[in-house]
Amino acid sequence: MNTAFNFVSLSYRQSRTYLFSVLFILGNILLPQLCHLVHLGGPTMLPIYFFTLVGAYKYGMKLGLLVAILSPLVNSFFFGMPVPALLPAIMCKSVLLAVAAGFLASRTGKLSIFSLMGVVLFYQIVGGMAEWAISGSLDKSLQDFRIGVPGMLLQIFGGYWLLKSISKI
Repeated sequence: MNTAFNFVSLSYRQSRTYLFSVLFILGNILLPQLCHLVHLGGPTMLPIYFFTLVGAYKYGMKLGLLVAILSPLVNSFFFGMPVPALLPAIMCKSVLLAVAAGFLASRTGKLSIFSLMGVVLFYQIVGGMAEWAISGSLDKSLQDFRIGVPGMLLQIFGGYWLLKSISKI
């Protein structure tokens, strides 16, 4: 199920980096708003990570880092979600996701369910350990594994579908 993939590494000197970053940040604003219409939609669907994964996997670590850092900050500032107390853990996971997705896509040039699964598990496990260190609560750090599995599956399978759909862009 490996698919040849048109990975594009954007630099901070290219205007496309900022244009695409804005589009992915908007996605990371709109998707959480939709998910939060449902009880526990945010913690269950983990929507703030979706477009960070897609952006970093398609356009590289630099774009991914812009999206990973700005999405939670913009969402928190304008909508109060995530609450400021959760920002460090969410931003840590977002950055780990952007780095892992950008790194793997640039090294392999391939897209597969297993590569996305590896990226998602990496940022969740390492990010969960960081969240534990930040919050001091093992219970909080395991929340994504208790109730966020649908969101992880959305990232893997929805991300695969979207990346396959935009692979020629």
